[in-house]
Amino acid sequence: MIDIAIPGGEVLLLNHLVLDYNGTLAADGTLLPGVAERLLALAKSVTVQVITADTHGTVAVQLASLPCTLQIIGAGAQDQAKAALVSSLGREAVVAIGNGRNDCLMLKEAVLGIAVVQAEGASPLALLAADVVCRDITSALDLLTIPARLQATLRN
Repeated sequence: MIDIAIPGGEVLLLNHLVLDYNGTLAADGTLLPGVAERLLALAKSVTVQVITADTHGTVAVQLASLPCTLQIIGAGAQDQAKAALVSSLGREAVVAIGNGRNDCLMLKEAVLGIAVVQAEGASPLALLAADVVCRDITSALDLLTIPARLQATLRN
C-alpha cells in the first residue's frame, strides 16, 4: 500500500495502480524508457493493472517481464470498461494514469487520477477529469514514489 497524507485534505491509501498503455506507458507500441524500472519498484507496494485496446499489438511482449496484470479490451465502450475495472478494485484505493478520451471515466472514478501529456498528446477531457497533470509517465510514476511532490500539488 502507498499511504499519502494530503495536507489539509484526505489520506490516500492506494492499493492499485491502473494504467493505460499506448500514449501513457508506451509510444507507438514500445514501452518508454524508465517505465519498467518504476513499475518494478511500485509493484512492491501496489498491484499494477494495465488496461488497453493494444492498438499496435505489442503490449503482451512489452510487459512480459513485468509484474502486472494485463487486460486487453475491444473496440466498443473502452471508457466504460476502464472505469469498470477501477470500480471493481474499489475506487477509493486506486490511482489511475492515462491520456486519452477513453481514459476519462477511469481518471474520474479513481480516488487519484493522473493525466500525462506525451508524444501522442492528451485529450482535453482526460486533462479535465484528472486530479493532476504531468508532462510524462516517469514524472507521474515518481509522484507515487516521492509523495512530497504529490502532497505539494494537492494540498489545500
